[in-house]
Amino acid sequence: MTGKLYLVATPIGNLEDITFRALKTLKEVDIIAAEDTRHTLGLLNYFEISKPLISYYKQNESTKSAKLVEMLKEGKNIAIVSDAGTPGISDPGEQIVKNAISEGIEIIPIPGAVAFVNALIVSGMNTKEFVFIGFLSAQKKERKDKLEEIKYETKTLIFYEAPHKLKTTLEDILNILGDRNIVLAREMTKIHEEFIRGKASNILANLNEIKGEFVIIVDGSDKSQNDIEIQNLNKMTLEQQYEFYENQGISKKDIIKKIAKDRNVNKNEIYQYFLEK
Repeated sequence: MTGKLYLVATPIGNLEDITFRALKTLKEVDIIAAEDTRHTLGLLNYFEISKPLISYYKQNESTKSAKLVEMLKEGKNIAIVSDAGTPGISDPGEQIVKNAISEGIEIIPIPGAVAFVNALIVSGMNTKEFVFIGFLSAQKKERKDKLEEIKYETKTLIFYEAPHKLKTTLEDILNILGDRNIVLAREMTKIHEEFIRGKASNILANLNEIKGEFVIIVDGSDKSQNDIEIQNLNKMTLEQQYEFYENQGISKKDIIKKIAKDRNVNKNEIYQYFLEK
């Protein structure tokens, strides 16, 4: 009989945040695959749980996933845990889920802490719609390209960042996204938990000692990509705007409608303008 794969969320700081169900699962599975076995051993010892541990981290995720799937097919029940939070969210887990699905193995999520969700709900920013980016690339060009890509995203933006890269990331956010409202959530659920709120420029100017892991919550753009495009179109003459849409293969009738919509005027006004021309 095939075993089951459990994705178990663990505390992001305060050990009391672990759920009863997570503890029960960790006690009952045959094997625990951990991002850092030393870190997980500390958690297990705290709750007096003794289980075989296998290392499962980003660099060995591909090869270890195949091995773990074989163990699952042999009937072993396996729990995946990361150092903190929910596996698969900026942590190992995605690959083995894909492998398990392809083999028809049952996958069971054991919910718990997610740092970005908890940072978001206390941020005071829009929680209805948001975009989770996670860690930006350490490569300068890739990092800037990603920020350019989301420059006109109107939803709340969420990033993770390590302390040694925080200043650089905030500078890039300021330079590319503009001086937006930001919340830095530091050391979530730990003794030195802190929330720093303000404009990007203000926060950068007052950054002192930077320690701990950070969640960065950034206000969405007040203008969408579509707003910017319309704004640029409306800077054109009506003839230029007509030609722009004509080059896209749009019919004359629809061009009139689009120009009227862009400029928020009655289509008859646009039609009359070109008729007189």
